[in-house]
Amino acid sequence: MIRTSVFGLGYVGAVSCACFAKDGLEVIGVDVNPDKVRMINEGQSPIVETQVGELIAAAVAERRLRATVNTREAILATDVSVISVGTPSRPNGSIDLAALERVCEAIGEALSKKDTRHLIVVRSTMLPGTLRRTVIPVLEKSSGKRNGRDFGVAYNPEFLRESTSVSDFYNPPFTLIGRDVPSDGDLAAQLYAAVLAPVIQSSIETAEMVKYVCNAFHALKATFANEIGIVAQSLGVDSHEVMRIACEDTKLNISPKYLRPGFAFGGSCLPKDVRALTQKARERDLELPLLSSLMVSNRAQIDRAMSLVLALRKKKIGIVGLSFKAGTDDLRESPLVILTEGLIGKGCDIKIYDRNISLARLTGANKEYLAKEIPHVSSLLVEDLDELVVSADLLIIGNSDPEFARLPSMCRDGQSVVDLVRIRGFEHRPGVDYHGITW
Repeated sequence: MIRTSVFGLGYVGAVSCACFAKDGLEVIGVDVNPDKVRMINEGQSPIVETQVGELIAAAVAERRLRATVNTREAILATDVSVISVGTPSRPNGSIDLAALERVCEAIGEALSKKDTRHLIVVRSTMLPGTLRRTVIPVLEKSSGKRNGRDFGVAYNPEFLRESTSVSDFYNPPFTLIGRDVPSDGDLAAQLYAAVLAPVIQSSIETAEMVKYVCNAFHALKATFANEIGIVAQSLGVDSHEVMRIACEDTKLNISPKYLRPGFAFGGSCLPKDVRALTQKARERDLELPLLSSLMVSNRAQIDRAMSLVLALRKKKIGIVGLSFKAGTDDLRESPLVILTEGLIGKGCDIKIYDRNISLARLTGANKEYLAKEIPHVSSLLVEDLDELVVSADLLIIGNSDPEFARLPSMCRDGQSVVDLVRIRGFEHRPGVDYHGITW
């Protein structure tokens, strides 16, 4: 049985105490507020939350849960400490780490009196790098001990929603644990032995970032739904019915699709439909900051690629893949075409390979678009990938055609690569000057 101390008896800490104790762990809650400590010891919940009061009362009665203001007492009596103090916003939007630093200093001072190895699991929300740059240094300084040798640390973000926190605790999509030492992750995972969910272990920084990604995505979805509601209402359409039907699509809409960092979107649908929707909103004097920002952000991603390529100062450039995605010859509003046009304007010597693009086969709007954007494209196209790779000092990988999987082995030492889609294999090709656009 893991003996566990939980530092911070606010919302997350109280729920964690209640659920850990319910699952049979011996739990000590720790807080600087004596009123919260007293309430726990009297079997009362310091927060108003469904089921938590009953769980705390039962755990205290069965002597699985108690609370104290004494950090040293809690550290010496437990094997694992869970930190769940608040990290609120400062007026400028940055996070306030004062409470986190204070509790780490107190824990470190207590660790200096302990002979056995101790694991500190942080649940407080904090930006990537905080555990390594703030938590660990404070613990090491105040304890006189070394992370990884004398004590371990892990980051275990919580995904609890108010009013459903107990249900969320036992029914998460996954349990995420960031750690440096795998055995520390394994020990932290034992806290959730009663939770039927996959355990994912990652780097500390990845786990810190996932917490912010989830919350930002939730905020994005709420804002998106609200702006769609504004447009739908102005057009006399039932917004709830629209979104209900949209959410029935779990292949594209509610799915991992489009959630892979990479290059700008393009094609014959997304750009024109976003523009049409936002133009209709402007006609009706509707303010849609999120939807209106989509094309601006998309263009910024093209500009980012342009800056990355130009900064490498290579004139002989090979573009591998011109269509906006593999397996199609659709070039309409392909961000690769826009990027190519911009590089030509900067005086770069461009060659293009795309096995799906044949000038003889292009027809209609597709042909007209290419002729308008790159009128002399025929002189840029090559028919052999090997020829392109050999002739270029810098390669731009524009889409994920399966043929491009062999590029890492084709590139020569010193050759630069700007990857817009993340072709695997370059991580094992150290001689190449490799650059991912967002990784």
